[in-house]
Amino acid sequence: MAMQKKMKSSSKSRVLTDPEEIRRWAEERGARPACVKGTGGGGDVGMIRLDFPGFSGEESLQRISWDDWFEELEEKNLALVVQDTTASGEKSNFNKIVSRETVEEE
Repeated sequence: MAMQKKMKSSSKSRVLTDPEEIRRWAEERGARPACVKGTGGGGDVGMIRLDFPGFSGEESLQRISWDDWFEELEEKNLALVVQDTTASGEKSNFNKIVSRETVEEE
């Protein structure tokens, strides 16, 4: 029983809004700030994402600066939900960009 509980807590997700903490989490995994091509315009970078090496983002994502990425995060009142490790203890890349309002309601 105790082992199951420990495994479950190790794969728990957490919400990040602090730029330094987000950047550190992403860079530990080789991720770079990006936006989805074709979603921005008029000074808006569009939908932001994290681009991980070796994944399919090459065709749909465009790299942007951390400053632009964080500006969009703040302007749209977004947060990054992350998982540090998987249930088996491996480093996890799981992340999801969500509305801060949604997270605060939970």
